[in-house]
Amino acid sequence: MKKKLFKQIISILLVCTTSIGLLSGCGGKKEKNDLSKSYPLNLTAVEATTHMGNGINLGNTMEAYGHSSYGTSAAVSVYETSWGQPVTTEAMIKGMKASGFDSIRIPIAWTNMMNYESGDYTINQAYLDRVAEIVTWAINAEMFVIINDHWDGGWWGKFGSSTEATRTEAMDMFVSMWTQIANHFKDYSGYLIFESANEELGDRLNDRDVCSDSGSLSEDECYATTNKINQKFVETVRATGGVNAERFLLIAGYNTNIAATLDKRFVMPTDTAKDRLMVSVHYYDPWSYCGTEDEAEWGIKSEYNALRRSLSSLATFVESGYGVVIGEYGALPTKTGELKSNTVEFTSTMLDLCTIYKLCPVLWDRGDFYSKKTFNIPHKELADLFAQNKYSEESKSTYDDLATAAEDRFSTSFANAASEREIIIDMDAIQAEGSRAWIMWSGYNTTYSVGDKYDSSTATGGVVANDAVINGAGTYTVSLDFTGASAGHDTGFSFSAIGLSNGEILYPGYIIDIKEVLINGEAYTLTGEPFTTADDKICTRVNLYNQWVNVVPPEARTIDGTPADASPTIIDPTAFTEIKTIEIKFDFVAP
Repeated sequence: MKKKLFKQIISILLVCTTSIGLLSGCGGKKEKNDLSKSYPLNLTAVEATTHMGNGINLGNTMEAYGHSSYGTSAAVSVYETSWGQPVTTEAMIKGMKASGFDSIRIPIAWTNMMNYESGDYTINQAYLDRVAEIVTWAINAEMFVIINDHWDGGWWGKFGSSTEATRTEAMDMFVSMWTQIANHFKDYSGYLIFESANEELGDRLNDRDVCSDSGSLSEDECYATTNKINQKFVETVRATGGVNAERFLLIAGYNTNIAATLDKRFVMPTDTAKDRLMVSVHYYDPWSYCGTEDEAEWGIKSEYNALRRSLSSLATFVESGYGVVIGEYGALPTKTGELKSNTVEFTSTMLDLCTIYKLCPVLWDRGDFYSKKTFNIPHKELADLFAQNKYSEESKSTYDDLATAAEDRFSTSFANAASEREIIIDMDAIQAEGSRAWIMWSGYNTTYSVGDKYDSSTATGGVVANDAVINGAGTYTVSLDFTGASAGHDTGFSFSAIGLSNGEILYPGYIIDIKEVLINGEAYTLTGEPFTTADDKICTRVNLYNQWVNVVPPEARTIDGTPADASPTIIDPTAFTEIKTIEIKFDFVAP
């Protein structure tokens, strides 16, 4: 990644491998990565992020969750491959390094092989050994390595239990887990970084995946609990000694959302080690481009501005001495596996802005960009981009030169970007198709037609939808019923919106005015004023909850004509113990 240049330390930390990974002071075979302990722990956290280069996630692999299906006794490879990924090999890791990735993030579900339900928090040794094997391969390839506890079946919801004893159990389990992990890796080189969590510290502390009485925490309490967990994480790791006394620690931001993490209620932990803390946030904005498998475009001026605005806001952490890692970003390919339009431009802009603001970007990948069969990035332009931005290339230039070049590229791209996206419309097809309103839903147990293209076939089995045909101004009702799904309800949701297909084409300027929301048949009072907008300039929508949207866009429309008073979030997803039905009545109002 693009960074401020510091003297490269030639001395390298010597560690030796056994069947369970890298241990110092042992009598086994010494690997080539026999580094002196001065590097990278002679750097500050901000300096270290400049050395971490471009990163990549080993997604859907060690965090693939099979605990409920396979128990705790299956072979580790069974869990590792349960979400469709192949068994990780050393050749894959070496290929990542050769492709320009200087860091790797390994998401992990530690409870796959832990009988935590009975109060036994012991991590199966085979699972620890397998993680250690992959970590060893990466360190031997001279990559920085991040390991965390990643969703992990949603056990984190125990922190939001209405029962104090359950909340105490959650912290006991967290401390036990990290004590075991830290002790296992205490003598590994400073290339290894521990990350406290993934996206769970925040609203998801109220998850009900495994804790039916969760959901007790208010947002203020979620912030306070997040701070408490992160502080305990630092104290637990430091107490194990060894390299852990000085190791870089990555602190999960609130929901890993940039705006929520910048909220004054989020507080970085205190630390006995100086300049060793980093903060982790994710970037998937706009979600319709980054997070869905629908074909979409990126690259108009407002999208460049939104990306810059978000990343530049992280300067407050850097200026305070904290490294910043964008632990996940990227534009997921389409359902057919093809890269979305402008993927290279989006990625290039992300990397340039990370150069300017001294951030480390870590690409989310499940085999979407990097091939685990051919050990490279098949798409040539993308491959060239990462190769040009690897640390060994960038270390040939000063930070000032890198930042100036990045700024020039951004300015040129922005100047050439269109102010609005040109849309080619087949009006005959649009007229024939008409407009339909529906509730987009991405829940913890169910989904329904997420994305700007209406597709009722993309639904979890048993979900019953009542969508509405739009015939102009009027009052309409849309609903979802989850009682026919396997669980009979949903335990929460990470995204929801009202969408009107072709609304911007057939009914330009119309406004969705929500009149009533019923959840489980009971009226729900919105937490803010909704606004009407369109990400793709075709589908009219109102976000109910979208953690990736932090500000009201300038083109937003509201019923009272004052979008400045509107809110990006109008439903609090932490307010429900279980969701069986959701019904929304709205007026569709002509301009």
